[in-house]
Formats: sequence, C-alpha cells, structure tokens
Amino acid sequence: MNYQELYKNSKESAVDFWTEQSKKIAWSKKPSSILSNDANNYPLWFEDGELNACYLAVDKHIEDGFGDEVAIIYDSPVTQTVKKYTFNEVKSEVAKLAGGLLSLGLKKGDTAVIYMPMIPQAAFAMLACARIGVTHSVVFGGFAPHELAIRIDDCEPKIILTASSGIEIDRLIAYKPLVDEAIALANHKPKKVVVFNRKLGAKVPFKKYDVDYDALVYGSEEADCLQVNSSHPLYILYTSGTTGKPKGIVRDTGGYVTALKFSMQHIYDAKEGEVFWAASDVGWVVGHSYIVYGPLINRNTTVLFEGKPIRTPDASTFWRVIEEHKVSVMFTAPTAIRAIKKEDPNGDFIKKHDLSSLRIQFLAGERCDVATLDWYRAHIPVPAIDHWWQTESGWPMIANMMGVEYLPIKPGSAGKAVTGYDIRIFGENGQELGPNEEGYVVIKLPLPPGTLLDLWKDNERFKAGYLNKFPGYYFSGDGGFKDDEDYIFITGRVDDVINVAGHRLSTAEMEEIVASHHSVAECAVIGINDELKGQIPLALVVAKSGEDIEHFQLQHEVVKLVREQIGAVASLRDVVMVQRLPKTRSGKILRKMMRSIADGESFQVPSTIDDEAIIDEIRAVLEHDKIGCYK
Repeated sequence: MNYQELYKNSKESAVDFWTEQSKKIAWSKKPSSILSNDANNYPLWFEDGELNACYLAVDKHIEDGFGDEVAIIYDSPVTQTVKKYTFNEVKSEVAKLAGGLLSLGLKKGDTAVIYMPMIPQAAFAMLACARIGVTHSVVFGGFAPHELAIRIDDCEPKIILTASSGIEIDRLIAYKPLVDEAIALANHKPKKVVVFNRKLGAKVPFKKYDVDYDALVYGSEEADCLQVNSSHPLYILYTSGTTGKPKGIVRDTGGYVTALKFSMQHIYDAKEGEVFWAASDVGWVVGHSYIVYGPLINRNTTVLFEGKPIRTPDASTFWRVIEEHKVSVMFTAPTAIRAIKKEDPNGDFIKKHDLSSLRIQFLAGERCDVATLDWYRAHIPVPAIDHWWQTESGWPMIANMMGVEYLPIKPGSAGKAVTGYDIRIFGENGQELGPNEEGYVVIKLPLPPGTLLDLWKDNERFKAGYLNKFPGYYFSGDGGFKDDEDYIFITGRVDDVINVAGHRLSTAEMEEIVASHHSVAECAVIGINDELKGQIPLALVVAKSGEDIEHFQLQHEVVKLVREQIGAVASLRDVVMVQRLPKTRSGKILRKMMRSIADGESFQVPSTIDDEAIIDEIRAVLEHDKIGCYK
C-alpha cells in the first residue's frame, strides 16, 4: 500500500485502521471500545483495554527469546564510558528499582518526578514507574530550581528521583543542591528523594528525606508489571505556555504505545533488532518517545548518549557513535547538524568514519533550513528527512513516511500529513485556505491515538489553548501553508513561545523575570533568528526614569536573573536598552514587528502604531549593538 492509499484509509476508516494497529500490541485485556469520548466529551482511544508499557518495552522481548539482545547502549564521551545492557539486564535493574519504589510507599496513581542527566538510571526510573502504574514526570536537567519547583507544585510527586551530577561538556553540575533548593521553594514537599551517586566529585548534601539509589535497588525484590487501563496516565511532560506557567501534557498508555509501534515501523522504517539513535534528552518528548519507549517497544537497540555534537571531544563524535554502534536510523535536531557544519564545514571528520550502517537521518525539533539540509546531503549519502511534531502530539504529525513510501523531498517542507492526522490550514475566521495561503495549522478531531489526553488537572486551560479557537479542531499554535501537492510548510509559532535549539521556551516567562529587575521600567522579550540555534531570545529593556545604570551592568544582571530562574537552556545573551517600545495606541507592544526588524524581514506597519518614528529608533539600536541581521 502506498502513502496516499494508507493516508486515505486512515481518514475514511479511522476506527478500522487503528483497530488493526492495536492488534500489534500485546494487551493483557484487548480493547472492545476503540473510539469513545471521555467525561469532557474529548475523543478517547481503546478505553477499556489493559496493558503495561514496561512489559511491552522489556519483558515481552525476553519471553519471545530476545533477552540476551542489547536493549540500551549508554555512550558517554563526557565520562569516556560505553556500557551495554541486554533486555535481561534492563529487566533486572528496572524490576528491582520498581520494587524499591513500592517499598517507599509508591502505588498506582501516584506521581514521581525524575530529574536526571542522560544516564541509564534515567531510563530505568521511567520504566520502573511505568511497571507499577506510577505516573512519571521527567524534568530536563538544564532547568533551574525555580522551574523544578513549579513542576513539583503542579504534579505533587510523592518521590523525586535524581542523580548527584550532570556534565555540561567539561563542567560538572551538582544536581542534588538544585533539587534541595527546589523542594525548599515548593509548597508541596515530596516524601523521599532517591539519589543515584555517580561518584564524579559533585557535592551531595544529605537530607533526612534522601534515599541512596544503589542501596534501594540492592535491597529490593523484583516487582512484577501491574496492568493498567489504556487511558491511565503514563507520564506528565511539561511544555512552555504563553502565560509563563508550564503546561502539563498528559499522555495515556494504550494509545501511546500503539502509535509508537506504528511510527517506528511506518515513519522511521526501523526494523526490529536494528540500532536506533535519537540524539536528544529524556527531559524532552523526543527522549520519551524515541529514546525510551518507542525503540524498546519495537525491539530496537536504543542509544542513550551523554554528550554534545561538538566539543565531546570534537565535531566527529556523532560519526564515531554511528560507526561504533552500527546505527541504522538516527534522529537529531537541525541545531546539532548546524553546530557540526560550523566546526567542520568541509566534512573532513565525516570522511574518517564508516557510516555504511546508517540508512536514514531524521531531523526535527525546529524548522530545518535549506542550507543545513543541503550540507548534510552533500556529505552523507542517506536521505535526510525533516519532519514536524509537538510535545502535545507525542509522535510525528507531518513526515515523509519512510516505512511506507519515500516521497520526493521539498526543502523547507516537513513533508505530508502522517496517517491519522487530518491537517488543515485555516484563516482567522475558521475558513479553510487554499494552496500556498498561510494561516493557522489545525487538525480535525479526533486526533489519532498517542496524542495528549488533557492538561494535568487543568481541563479549562486545555480547552482554551487547543480546542476553543476552532471548534471541532485541535489548534497547533503554529502557522503554515500547504502547496498544491499537499506538502506542508511550517512557518513558526503564532504565540509567544520560541524554539531555541529544539527547546520550547516561553518569552512571556522570560519577560516576567526581566521586568523584576529593579532598574527595568518595561521590557519585551522576542525570539530572533539565529544561524546555529534556530532562534534565540532578545530582551529590549526600557530603564526606569532617573536610573543611572550602564548597559553592560544591566545586561549582566538580567542574563544572570534569567539563568538563575529558568536555567542555561534559556540562552538569553543579548539585552539592549531602548528609550521606548513600539506600541499600538491601545498599549499593545508590537513584538512581531520588532522580530521582523531584528531579522531583516519586510513588515507592514500597523495603522494603530502610536508613533512610527520608533521603528527607526529600534533599528538604530540593533545596528549599533550588532544584533540579529545587523551582526
């Protein structure tokens, strides 16, 4: 069956289509209800089915005779460590940790926060929670205590699992003090903190609530898999919201594993037993779907990589990993390829490695520019496939479905709608637009299995953010257009969330922090184009009247504030001082216009602008400070 036939089938006979896909999953109780509605009248898949995600990722393969196959390859150039775990070894680690969590009082329906670097214990913790029906919430290790505290208060974990330290290229980051500070800041107090001591020299201050990870695992009995309902929340994953308060995306179990199995085979074309590498972090949705659950459920060896594309030790590290571990399918962000390209423009490192195992390279997390795509294709003779999805979707929405049919690539396009997603382009008033007309990217309900169930304990925000703007449709928050062959082009966010090297960050939250500085009267934070990271934040600041503060001092203090409260991941470096911000006569700050000025793009001056002269003022400041296109 070719792409067009499969896609048409998924749209016209969605229930039959996903019934067939669900049969590829080992349910303990097969669902009789395929598509229904939940209490809020939102579509629900496989409502009465029962299963366990950890069983599908680990135990099933052992029962099928593949226990001695390698499940996880831990490759850490920052500690010069490579360690391989078979499915048998993963089961032992996970089942004992699960037993330990049970002994600490965790039970089905509880939540646990995982705040760990890219080490095997992070994956073990996720799987151990899934094994006993505990909903996990992984928080990216680059987030500061303030951000961790917000998430603790929202999901109210009974336990936090962490490690003594992470490593940022050549710098040790002590995690335990960050966790202690977050608990002190949070209103909710977890009962226990399970600490994996990496013994790398970081300080590990002991608190009464601490439990040693190794001692807990060593002294515990192996726990069996607990069967849960299909709609049981497997995890909560927080993503940036325009209000500054993170949104807790709730993922079900049955729909998710069905979608992951389907995507591994039909989108990524990963054959069972092959090595699959998603060069991301378990703190992001890519890590959940395509480092841990997706590859393991599909019986792929998954690479868990603790390093960077450059400086660990150099721009050859990706190619070394591919050669050494015989990677067949890889997934990374365009930022990583841009970083390698900058360090090795002629591809000299590439020529030193045997990449014959690599069949396909997938790129996602941010828009892939044509120059990056062209450079990759010039140096590596495998298809480089851009595709697009969100934390909310959990798996790809737009792609070239390599396991179905390899369609021609159009640079700048993420491909065509994935089976199950009825993607439309709407105008402001909900009218469907024609080819090459840019508008809002929306998806007709029901969304396919595996997509978000709700926002954690906030259904009103869920409806307001995703469902109310265009009734009957999911609003993606992105703009884009389709061409006359149904290829979809994503042009970027239509709200105040920016994409920094694949990490979605709220400019509203950054603005709140910048505005808290005692010398700042008002400010705006916008995302501007960056050759390496796709987008970076820029803060435009108006100082309080009578404040005598140097630009350099203000920039240093504002950057420090944002780093302390959000983390280094925010990547705020540029702070410019302006006399005033461009506004409409009603007082709305014209952020989109400032983005266009910084990016050197043409724009329409709003008829409601308070004073047109400010456009030249902003442009002059950016030129003087060599910001954006004036660099």
